[in-house]
Amino acid sequence: MNGASGIVAVLGPTNTGKTHYAIERMLGHRTGVIGLPLRLLAREVYDKIVAIRGPSVVALVTGEERIVPPRTKYWVCTVEAMPEGMGTDFVAIDEIQLCADPERGHVFTDRLLRMRGTHETLFLGADTMRGPIAALVPQAQFARRERMSQLVYTGSRKISRMPPRSAIVGFSVENVYAIAELLRRQKGGAAVVMGALSPRTRNAQVELYQNGEVDYLVATDAIGMGLNLDVNHVAFSSLSKFDGRRMRPLAPNELAQIAGRAGRGMSDGTFGVTGEAPPLDEGVAQAIMDSRFTPMKKLNWRNAALRFGSVDALIDSLEASPDNEHLVKARPADDLNALKSLAQVPEVAARASDGPSIRLLWDVCRIPDFRGISHSEHASLLESIFGHLHERGTIPEDFLARQIRRIDRTDGDIDALSKRLAYIRTWTYVAQRNGWVRDESHWRAETRAVEDRVSDALHERLTQRFVDRRTSVLLRRLKQKEALLAEVNDKGEVTVEGEFVGRLEGFRFIPDKSAQGTEAKALKSASLQALAPQFHLRADRFYNAPDTEIDFTDQGGLMWGEYAVGKLVAGAEPLKPMVEVFVDEAAGPEVVQKVQRRLQHFIDRKIAALFEPLLNLSRDEELTGLAKGFAFRMVEALGILPRAGVAQEVKDLDQDARGALRKHGIRFGQFTIFMPLLLKPAPTRLRLVLWALANGLQEFPEAPPPGLVTVPVAKGAPEGYDTMCGYRNAGERSIRIDMLERLADMLRAEDSRGGFEAKADMLSITGMTLEQFADLMQGLGYKAERGERTKIKPAQPTEQPPAATAEAQAETAEAPAETAEAEATDSTEAEAEATAADPASDEPEVEVFYTFTWGRQANRGPRGDQRQGRGKPGGKPRDGRGKPQGKKGGKPQGAKTFSSRPPKKEKAIDPDNPFAAALMGLKDGN
Repeated sequence: MNGASGIVAVLGPTNTGKTHYAIERMLGHRTGVIGLPLRLLAREVYDKIVAIRGPSVVALVTGEERIVPPRTKYWVCTVEAMPEGMGTDFVAIDEIQLCADPERGHVFTDRLLRMRGTHETLFLGADTMRGPIAALVPQAQFARRERMSQLVYTGSRKISRMPPRSAIVGFSVENVYAIAELLRRQKGGAAVVMGALSPRTRNAQVELYQNGEVDYLVATDAIGMGLNLDVNHVAFSSLSKFDGRRMRPLAPNELAQIAGRAGRGMSDGTFGVTGEAPPLDEGVAQAIMDSRFTPMKKLNWRNAALRFGSVDALIDSLEASPDNEHLVKARPADDLNALKSLAQVPEVAARASDGPSIRLLWDVCRIPDFRGISHSEHASLLESIFGHLHERGTIPEDFLARQIRRIDRTDGDIDALSKRLAYIRTWTYVAQRNGWVRDESHWRAETRAVEDRVSDALHERLTQRFVDRRTSVLLRRLKQKEALLAEVNDKGEVTVEGEFVGRLEGFRFIPDKSAQGTEAKALKSASLQALAPQFHLRADRFYNAPDTEIDFTDQGGLMWGEYAVGKLVAGAEPLKPMVEVFVDEAAGPEVVQKVQRRLQHFIDRKIAALFEPLLNLSRDEELTGLAKGFAFRMVEALGILPRAGVAQEVKDLDQDARGALRKHGIRFGQFTIFMPLLLKPAPTRLRLVLWALANGLQEFPEAPPPGLVTVPVAKGAPEGYDTMCGYRNAGERSIRIDMLERLADMLRAEDSRGGFEAKADMLSITGMTLEQFADLMQGLGYKAERGERTKIKPAQPTEQPPAATAEAQAETAEAPAETAEAEATDSTEAEAEATAADPASDEPEVEVFYTFTWGRQANRGPRGDQRQGRGKPGGKPRDGRGKPQGKKGGKPQGAKTFSSRPPKKEKAIDPDNPFAAALMGLKDGN
């Protein structure tokens, strides 16, 4: 153990300024070297010294990075990479309590025992090291430094309630990523710091946190090793960690080392637990706050006096036991395990036959296992490297190029990039070894460039996954009470501070659907605040918009273009509906009132235009008595009244009253009393909406397609729906009421008691087949008896004079045009096809006809067995023409049967016929 003057152990808790003090002391000397526990911290200290003295006199040496200017005076290194035998004026070892670390402790202990500055040596660390240092370095002096701020335990807290500027600590990559993902959703994002990250990635992530872009940091225990961050609160997500062999609980001094990152300088800090971590024991929490921990008694040690006579001798020297009660033999490290594995390989054992070869083998075995795949994989890689170095003196450039080329990719996810970063660190370490590659400067630059590219890609992926920039920006601006700039494009897309946040549909903000939970709430809150001016601008534009830009839907919605801005609600009267607007509360009452006034103006004008005849009727002060009352009923019924429901009122109206009502366009039909102008598609559509509102319907039925005389009956429609549509249900179809009145006019000319057949005009105005018409008539209260008869073929034109031919054509035109259709669709279709199949057949062609008689009780049953006289099997017997024969085969009593075909004219008697006079006499006698 070498002695030297000026050995001082500066001990104390975190945030005492020990590292800063060491930097000041080193810069007070001509030369110096400082060893730090992490390359991340080494890079941070290097940057600080470069800022003070410039890059020409400061070196940075870590396992994977080597910056050594020609005039170097100050060396900043990781503890493992500290150069020996340089005789610098100053030496400092930071975090000296890591002498007790199971994996790396023997390296720190070696530096404690053997590294000295010619003028001054500093050991920086926790108070727990006082005893071992005093015992192993008797000449050392001690300086106690107190924490510059208080550290307070605050107990357990949910991540969703974590205060800003907090660091949440996890002890596995999976745990860190899970917490970061949760913070992204709830708080806008988090930076990620882990020891496995490259300095470049780590610095970029820390910059996200330090510049306030995110308020949260998720890290491993790497932040406990002197990294200076602006952290106010540290929360532990777990109280145990995997130490390489087993899961073990963290000791109080280890917890204190991490918790001490909270509160920097004179600012107080807090610490606690979160997630599944149980609350800290009261005694442990108090010990951390008071910095009182059990002193260390034994330090890990490994023999530094190595013997290179043989591989076995080297292994024996590495496994030697200490001869000091304060030291304990370190457990086998990765380098020793690798040496033992390679010693079993015959080719390696053959090569390692002399001192230089064994030294080379040991240097190769000290390559860290950055990849962490498996012990055998790592040993296989080391075997390959050793073989190249031993055989050629350097690693072949083509071999090295292939390895690096496979890694030099920036695609893939976080895990893929993290693996590549670990792989390139191996080759970065190799390139830093003196003499291992031919062109050292080239390969150091090459591996550094690849590491930087992969590091940048990893930083980008981490940020994409764990930082929601728009939410973090909005929350930060809100916290700072800054005015947010919102913009809305012509598609309604909303951006706040340049970030897409959702869409403005009318006067309602629809947040981006990708935001969930707390993130969505925060996003909407910030966006609505920023959108306040936009709501006012849009309301002004809407208020001045023409009516052509506004419309109502069949369900009572009110639309401005493609966006719903309100809906109709029932008012005191059917023709006076009210308006309910769709406006976000954040828009303010002024915007709500402006939108409501504009929509009310729109619907009032729409009703005034489409229901003008009805409104004029309601305002006619000349109407009195029964006429005035009947006008009220018409207005109340929105212009359409089934006559059956007001039969007595109509009967009571005298001719003057009817005349006064007819002046307003009211038509008194046989089935319906209505205003024909209100049957047009536009009034009908609005009437249905107003009627549905007045009746409190939950779902508004839609209007039938315009222009149709009949439509199928709407199944399940509410009572009165057909009337409001301007139709009347009759059987399976509904007929438009104006066409129904035209049909009624035709029916009045028929013998409804004796029976009649359908005329061509009846079928024409209804647009129906004979079968459909029969169903309609039954729906109107008629009985329809189906019959079949031999079809009378029209006479050939050559057998008739021109006048008779014209009469035959007229006769054919008057015949039911739909008879052929009925045959094509009726049950006689097969017979028709059979007849048509054989043109030469002499069998008479059969036609279907219906006889209609008035029935007091309308048969509204479906077509089929419920209809009377359908000619079904087992029905009434029929004569040769298909007519019912009654009980004895004769015609039914009390009814006459008329064909829809006019009676065929008798053929004129030829005057040149010699029997003409006799024939005329016989005819006159009849």
